[in-house]
Amino acid sequence: MRIAILAALLVGIPTPVHAQEDVHTRALAAGYKSAFLCSGIFNAGQTPEQIAADDLEGIYSQYQSLVRGLPAEVDRERHLVSVAFDSNMPPRMAAWRPGLGCAQLPIGARAEAVAALPQLKATRPAGVSDNRPWPDGDARATSPTPAGLKQAVAKVFDGQTYGAGTKSTAVVIVKDGKIVAEQYRDGYDMHTPQRTWSVAKSITATVIGRAVQKGLLKVDAPANIPEWQAPGDPRAAITLAQLMNMNSGLWTNGPGNRTDEVYIGGGSVTQWATAMPLEAAPGSRFRYANNDTLLAARSVRAALGDGQQAIDFPYAELFWRIGMFHTTAETDWQGNYVLSSQIWTTARDLARLGLLYLNDGMWAGERLLPQNWSRFVATPAPAQPQNGAGYGALFWLYGPAQGLPEGTCMMNGNRGQYVFIVPSKRTIIIRRGFDPDNSGAFDIARFGRDMLAALE
Repeated sequence: MRIAILAALLVGIPTPVHAQEDVHTRALAAGYKSAFLCSGIFNAGQTPEQIAADDLEGIYSQYQSLVRGLPAEVDRERHLVSVAFDSNMPPRMAAWRPGLGCAQLPIGARAEAVAALPQLKATRPAGVSDNRPWPDGDARATSPTPAGLKQAVAKVFDGQTYGAGTKSTAVVIVKDGKIVAEQYRDGYDMHTPQRTWSVAKSITATVIGRAVQKGLLKVDAPANIPEWQAPGDPRAAITLAQLMNMNSGLWTNGPGNRTDEVYIGGGSVTQWATAMPLEAAPGSRFRYANNDTLLAARSVRAALGDGQQAIDFPYAELFWRIGMFHTTAETDWQGNYVLSSQIWTTARDLARLGLLYLNDGMWAGERLLPQNWSRFVATPAPAQPQNGAGYGALFWLYGPAQGLPEGTCMMNGNRGQYVFIVPSKRTIIIRRGFDPDNSGAFDIARFGRDMLAALE
């Protein structure tokens, strides 16, 4: 580790003051590197060099220099990535499973713990998705791109028009059910998944909607959180809708609630997210929080009995039913989906999700989501953000205030992941990227306006 820090200093990379003495920070940085290398290599088929240039650059500032210097070992035969961080501790490890992607082992765990990780057992439908007609597959998916729209999309990739230093990897635009524009950066194509970051929250809303449609949950009832059922626990009254609205009233360590211990520390959802105390009356305050989404997803798992059915549910009941065959939702080491962030998917799969909402939960003649679920997720929460876009149920709400049509809702994720759903225009607009972490550099509303204008 000392050698890594010395090397960083020699090439001019700033090292945090606490880096040498704070073992836990190094453990988190090692977890970050192992997780993203594992997912990038085994989910997306990328090289370590590609991952280092994109996923591991522009990240949280307190980990950036450490992540660059910590040594990583990739075991392709065992689908395991290890990153050493302290001579007295085992390396941080992330292990890939077919279908379920990568799970991090807890800090201090050794490689033999991989054998106990949960596995996906649902049977994927047979056949090659490329040969199925769009949107169930990728055949006959596109319509001709108008010249003006092609020019508008090209500007998204110039790194300047929508914000200096922005890094776009994909744009897909769907109009009346067909892809009318599609462009990728070199090294990416329609089958290359990226981490969704908080776009996963809207995917969580869809998994919940499927569970509601099957009669497993009710959004206006208390959330099904087993860890809150001790007599007298006031959190037991928090409804599933309040979690989806970010109106839970639970304490978080600041807006956004980074949840590093779960995302990169190897902690479990049930260990960390369920431990947050109340800070405000449920329904009285908006606070954007990863934990609220993790808890909403926990409610789905509990309703399914915490067993194999809960692990198989998102794939068997949602992803594979709508052709999202290039989507990987990852779990913690105890089998809880980390559905606030850790889903890897493609722009086309996000387009399919958008189509499900444009069609109010219907797919190929089957109702997958409750009637008016699209309206539910786009209904303003009782308590709203103080400024900017509004919030529904795990979807952001845009409209005339941002120069966009009334009823526009959006999936929004860190580093530039955006999915606009514009019901009045029967349009879905998707942009993927690697913008610097939380920079706010990309002009989201202008992008949406420009793409809609180019479609006219």
